[in-house]
Amino acid sequence: MLTTYITPDKALADGEIDLVSYQHKPFLDNFNKQNKTDLVPVGKAILMRMGIYSDKVHDVKDIPDGATIAIPNDPTNGGRGLMLLERAGIIKLKAGLGMKATPKDIAENPKHIVIKELEAAQLPRSLQDVDAAAITMNYVMSGGLDVKKQNIFLESKDEPLAVMIIAARNKDKDKAEYKAFVKAYQSDSVRKFIADKYKGTIEPAF
Repeated sequence: MLTTYITPDKALADGEIDLVSYQHKPFLDNFNKQNKTDLVPVGKAILMRMGIYSDKVHDVKDIPDGATIAIPNDPTNGGRGLMLLERAGIIKLKAGLGMKATPKDIAENPKHIVIKELEAAQLPRSLQDVDAAAITMNYVMSGGLDVKKQNIFLESKDEPLAVMIIAARNKDKDKAEYKAFVKAYQSDSVRKFIADKYKGTIEPAF
């Protein structure tokens, strides 16, 4: 785990800041486990959903036999991409692996899909060379993809890895000012701001 990714949680645990909002709960759980800290979610923030994108087909049902589908080559998002392909009905994985699944764990592949593992940042550009790709929302945004036109399948809104949370120290979670912050964050005006600014890429999780 890169130090820069855990800096906000370290600052929160050390009491340098009051709240953080940049991660999903599995990431927070792992931080707590690795650092023996007690940080907890106090509210949902935004959705950063992984999706299947394509420039060649407009529906997952139209993915052809023998198609090449790209997924991230890092362990966490690679497994996440395979799980998304399974939810889309494209493949079936061995049971019980979840995020630990790799292409070797594909149990059923009726369309003879070829899985291509690429650096996550390269996935948006890969769409011209593959039939589809499983791409996380941060690279959808930086790659300039159009969610409405190029997305053919999205993670569900309750997928733990898609839901970014607001977190606090457990001992402070019930502070009135923290509850007021979460209420303000989850207001209609913030919902409208997200819709107007991000146009379907980032969505409210509340």
